[in-house]
Amino acid sequence: MRHKIILTILALTIFLQSRGQTGSTVNGVVLDADGRKPLASVTVSLLRGGAATSTSTNQVGEFSLRVSEQTGRIRASLVGYGDEEVAFQQGQVVTILMRAAQSELDQVVVVGYGTVKKRDLTGSVVSVKGDEIAKVPSANIIESVQGKVPGVDITRSNGSASAGVNIAVRGNRSITAQNGPLFIVDGVQYSNIQDINPNDIQSMEILKDASSTAIYGSRGANGVIIITTKRGATGKARIDFNAYAGLNQVDRYPSVMDLNQWVSLRREAYRATGRWNSEADDNIVFNDAELAAIRNNEYIDYFDLLTKNGTQQNYQVSVSGGNENTTVYFSGDYLKETGIFERDATDRFGARLNIDQKLGSYFKAGMQANVTRYEIEQRRDPLNQANKINPLGRLRDDAGNLILYPLNGSAISPLADLEPNAYAAQTNRTRVLTNAYLELTGLKGFTARSNIGITLSNSRDGVYAGSYTIDRNGGFSQATYDADNSYLINWENVLTYQKELGDHNFTLSGVNSFLLNRSDNINASGQDLLLDGQLFYALGNARRNLATNTNYVMNNLLSFAGRLNYSFKGKYLLTATGRWDGSSILAKGHQWAFFPSIAAAWRIVDEDFMKNQQVFSELKLRATYGKAGNSAVNPYDTQNSLTRVAFAYDDVPATGYTFSPQIGNPFLGWEITATSNLALDFGFLGNRLNGSIDVYDSRTTDLLLNRGLPPTTGVTSVIQNVGKTRNRGVEVALNAQVLKNTAFGWNSAISFTSNREEIVELVTADDDIGNGWFIGEPTQVFYDYEKLGIWQLGQEEEAARFGQKPGDIRVRDINGDGQIDATNDRRVIGNPRPNWLAGWDNNFTYKGFDLNVYVFVRWGQMLRPDFLRRYDPQGLGQSTATIDYWTPENPSNDYPRPNSGMSLGSMLFSSSLGYVDGSFARIRNISLGYTFQGDNLKSKYLRSLRIYGTARNPFTWTRSSMLKEYDPERGGSENFPMTKLFVFGVNVGF
Repeated sequence: MRHKIILTILALTIFLQSRGQTGSTVNGVVLDADGRKPLASVTVSLLRGGAATSTSTNQVGEFSLRVSEQTGRIRASLVGYGDEEVAFQQGQVVTILMRAAQSELDQVVVVGYGTVKKRDLTGSVVSVKGDEIAKVPSANIIESVQGKVPGVDITRSNGSASAGVNIAVRGNRSITAQNGPLFIVDGVQYSNIQDINPNDIQSMEILKDASSTAIYGSRGANGVIIITTKRGATGKARIDFNAYAGLNQVDRYPSVMDLNQWVSLRREAYRATGRWNSEADDNIVFNDAELAAIRNNEYIDYFDLLTKNGTQQNYQVSVSGGNENTTVYFSGDYLKETGIFERDATDRFGARLNIDQKLGSYFKAGMQANVTRYEIEQRRDPLNQANKINPLGRLRDDAGNLILYPLNGSAISPLADLEPNAYAAQTNRTRVLTNAYLELTGLKGFTARSNIGITLSNSRDGVYAGSYTIDRNGGFSQATYDADNSYLINWENVLTYQKELGDHNFTLSGVNSFLLNRSDNINASGQDLLLDGQLFYALGNARRNLATNTNYVMNNLLSFAGRLNYSFKGKYLLTATGRWDGSSILAKGHQWAFFPSIAAAWRIVDEDFMKNQQVFSELKLRATYGKAGNSAVNPYDTQNSLTRVAFAYDDVPATGYTFSPQIGNPFLGWEITATSNLALDFGFLGNRLNGSIDVYDSRTTDLLLNRGLPPTTGVTSVIQNVGKTRNRGVEVALNAQVLKNTAFGWNSAISFTSNREEIVELVTADDDIGNGWFIGEPTQVFYDYEKLGIWQLGQEEEAARFGQKPGDIRVRDINGDGQIDATNDRRVIGNPRPNWLAGWDNNFTYKGFDLNVYVFVRWGQMLRPDFLRRYDPQGLGQSTATIDYWTPENPSNDYPRPNSGMSLGSMLFSSSLGYVDGSFARIRNISLGYTFQGDNLKSKYLRSLRIYGTARNPFTWTRSSMLKEYDPERGGSENFPMTKLFVFGVNVGF
């Protein structure tokens, strides 16, 4: 009744104001969704072009907004409510009803074997929505979250079309065992995460601490990443089509010396030995063919000849719908990626079907199936050859044929593999992930679910290298053929009971899990094939070294787990978990282990003493402790095995066997990691600014370590439970709605990770220099001489004390004994682990436009890139153009003087070359799009339409100038240059 009176008063006001006045005002009232309660301090905006006219409602929800238009639209915004837009006409009173927005704290987060509201989380869990993942076009969904999740370090292995990614959650714990996280897709373990199309993902949850991962026991020791795919929904069928296409370009690849630089290096190498003084001595330095090539300017730029722009294109269509009993989601996708080399290409075909069906009042059943087919054409990286070969000569002869050995040298042309039927490497893979479930529902507080998943995989890898290819270099042709078949069965049963007793809320969960893993493969190889055109399909025609081997591997894991979630008044939270795992990989008597965890949280913001404060909208303290195990070594490391050796009686061949170099360990047990985590979740201004800070400490004992043995034992190594490591660090996540309730919106998110990784204990109390393991250092370090520079003119006397002269490499005499030796004068000079990494994600919106700019930083790691070791002091092959070598006229401190009589490996202390600060920052993603919808989308067939353009890795900055032509993300390798991607795409909803 009250709002009717308000409307009458407003109508009278409009009539009185309209008499004798120019212009007009829009008058109205803003009420809650039921139309009963007026809302104060609501921002009401009129959008016209690039400007916005705004006002606010008074205590009874009224507003008056000056306008000049006859008609238009206005928007109402208020923290805690969804934005509402309505049309207006002059002379009409506007009523706006606002619906409360779902609180971010009430959002459901997927955890192991269940879900919880974000407000009730006790562990360290980060949730990434599918829309965020799809923003960065990528063949692998993990690349899309690089830098966005604190505590997760993600790097791409190389730039080939079939490249994978490296991922570590809170550092590396193991030295010998695997460090990768566990992937769960719709409740089923699945390691090939690149099979999942980004557009099929509803959400991704990353579980990092022991409390959240403990329910997975040994499988969760290195973190857990849970993928939930989209489901069907009731209502009309929805059809979505997503497509993009674009170009891959080489990003920051080190250049080689040009003709003049290469000639100068060769001359200087001979000058250093007294055999060249001027161009008159060139006949001593170069042979006749080289001299002719220099005179004719015959220089081959192999990089330009071997590389090209690659392409990436992706097409995906999905259909979802259903009724109150049945919902269905179906999708199909096709990804094609061609690399920067010829014959480097990947075709991926995928299909997904998710069905959920109600069975009466008490049961629900469903299934998910994902089928992926890869057809991959691969090749070895020819730049490894091109970066070393003498660059002089002609590419082809007068008849147009490729000159296989330029200048009649011994090194084959880097283009040899591209000749017809010279080289082929093809891989076909098919994987099927399918699972079905039956769930008992409808009983008050009690649910039961049985889920069985099966992963089937088969692959075939064939490689053929003809006689005149880079690999064979004039030797016999060779072919190999590998075929693999495997399956993984994952059967899990989950019981859940929930009960509320006044202020007390209990949730009990029980889990039984069984994993059965089987695989077998066959490998065949042979040399001197009859016909090149038969490639690897006719190994029976091989005339030399024909060999066939088969292999079989199996392992099982049986588990039982229980979890209690307890809440008192919604502000005191407790989670206790216990899991028993039994692994067939470990030795009898050591196969079973118990992994407990406990977590507590205090929602401080819900306390009575916080009710009247206006600062915090969220404040929660979390603490967790738990243990997890790792058994990720080869299934038969507990057993001794035999290997075949050449043997004969009286010159007659016979079959002989001996022990394999690695002996079995009948006492092999679990590697154990205990983790404590203390965290604070906070929010300000109605959660307009929110975030979390986590501090953790993980200590791993009984390392599964590949220990070296004395050669006198007859074997070389054994895996034992010896040694300890430690990881500790800080993670920070911040989210801010910088601009809200205006025409222009800006949302910003920052993630920060700092992790300290170290070895605490090894087999003995001493460092293991042979394996590069050092107490107090990360599991991987650089141990070498400390390079001080190059001996200069004027330092002859001091250099002579170390048996050196100006132009030689100068290193530190660490123990000061006046001599340099490997025992006393090497030390740990750095490691490839970053001191910290961070991401800064920005989303801007204006009307239908959206802009995403994402910055990624990896700081504090040391690299030893291959290209900084690509220095030929003899001047016989190629060298990197950035190599600044010493000469009497160029007193560089970077690289030693060329010398025609010494290779790089024979130079004193040459191992100290090439170390560099690998810190970098890059704009990981820039994406600009426009969405047509509502009044802008004038079609009865289209629900939504968005067009966009994206640049991935467009700009990179390195701290060291030595890396200005190198992408440091990959850690030092040159194999398959990294790329940047430019795409245009469209998202259409029908």
